[in-house]
Amino acid sequence: MRFFSNLSARDRWRILAWTMIVILVSAGLVWNPARLALASPSFNAPKADNSACLSCHTQPNMILHVGINNVFLTMDEAKYNASIHGQNQLACTDCHVDITGFPHPDYSSTNRREFQFALYQATRQGCVKCHEGETEDAMSGVHQQTLGIGNHNAAMCADCHFPHYVEPVEDLNRQEIPDVCARCHNDIAVTYKDSVHGEALLNESNPDVPNCVSCHGNHSITDPRTVEFRNNIPLLCAECHTNPDIMDKYEISTDVLDTYVSDYHGTTVTLFEHTSPNLPTNKPVCTDCHGIHDISKTDDPQTGISIKENLLGKCQRCHPDATVNFPDSWMSHYIPSFEKYPLVFIVNIFYNLMIPGVIGGMLVFVISDFIRRLINHFKGGSH
Repeated sequence: MRFFSNLSARDRWRILAWTMIVILVSAGLVWNPARLALASPSFNAPKADNSACLSCHTQPNMILHVGINNVFLTMDEAKYNASIHGQNQLACTDCHVDITGFPHPDYSSTNRREFQFALYQATRQGCVKCHEGETEDAMSGVHQQTLGIGNHNAAMCADCHFPHYVEPVEDLNRQEIPDVCARCHNDIAVTYKDSVHGEALLNESNPDVPNCVSCHGNHSITDPRTVEFRNNIPLLCAECHTNPDIMDKYEISTDVLDTYVSDYHGTTVTLFEHTSPNLPTNKPVCTDCHGIHDISKTDDPQTGISIKENLLGKCQRCHPDATVNFPDSWMSHYIPSFEKYPLVFIVNIFYNLMIPGVIGGMLVFVISDFIRRLINHFKGGSH
């Protein structure tokens, strides 16, 4: 107390102020960096510090032995930094959420694929944090459903999107997609590359032709072996083949869906599609005649179905007794006109005129006869 009494009033206030500051800081009420970091988002987030992870994982030839298989664990830091994950400054632990230090969790497994599946399960929540919509779509896809029943050979996220080197969206090349799918579906990819679509995509960089995801989707991939998928094929093909902006460039008819639906085959398939989508039908869809992944040009001398002999072989799959003239009834998806199938066009005009004329004439006759009978009836009653 004697110490305070010897101080000036100004010094007393200084001591009191500093004492209060020390008390408030101790209570965490004035300056708490952790609290401030949670209270307001940082618009200049510091770059993720991956140095601890990279100090090991940039070493050359870093290999983990899993059973008789090897798992390559070396990362290219420059390639990671150039990837979309690196550009967004994701930390390793943003994806590897189960890793908090060393040694890492033990993904015990008997082979490379089971190791990858264990890693997928451990890191999947990391994917969900940023890609919730895509992972939700994938849950309804055939890959995730196949994984769910215990077949771990089905594609997981990292099989298509190698996470350390994922390219930015604007750098993605649709020509590369068949190669991505080929990692699991190599035979199909090879067949596709030799098809009319694959050759135009890979050799000409044609933006109009479909690649794998154009027909199958990317995350919510429908199982193509289902009846529902098969019955929906005409509408799937029609997405491009009824588009005049695309088809007019190649002088291909856009009447394919209308002409298909108007015949017996298409009418039946369409009926099943709307009423019983899961009920199989033996009526042909586009792929039964044109092929699936091996679609060729229609005028190809070996396989094109505009060649009568080739078309006959297709018809005989369902109509084994079909003769040489059987394919003549097919009009190549063209609506009859003076340019295409003029005889059929003239017959259609004849029937379009004759049928309304006959029915209309009969109606006129019946109505006029009825009116005449009424007139005669009332005239006879007036006498």
